[in-house]
Amino acid sequence: MKKQIEVVAAVIKKDNKYFAAQRKDQGELARKWEFPGGKVEPGETHQEALAREIKEELNVEIKVTDFLTTVVHEYNSFIITLHAYFAEYVSGEFKPNEHLDTKFLTKEEMADYDFAAADLPIIEKL
Repeated sequence: MKKQIEVVAAVIKKDNKYFAAQRKDQGELARKWEFPGGKVEPGETHQEALAREIKEELNVEIKVTDFLTTVVHEYNSFIITLHAYFAEYVSGEFKPNEHLDTKFLTKEEMADYDFAAADLPIIEKL
């Protein structure tokens, strides 16, 4: 039976562009682009998990605002339930600790990047 993972992702918008991050070069999703976030710890709300993960991964504070969508996607080795939320940048300097690269992209520019499959339905909703 495949491992089931529940994660949250932040859709951070600035000047009509959205923040995207490129995963490290390992695992099934190596080098794929994604909306940043991570696993929900026991006892955390989605919003708390997202604020903590973004602080840990990118060194910035965000304010989680509106729920966007939930995506369930089956990869080769696991099943992911991804809850995406809009978030506002609050403070700090974007310094990726967990990613190879980061960019602010328009929805149109995202077509030129290799996004993880679970993130594609999020792009559709933007």
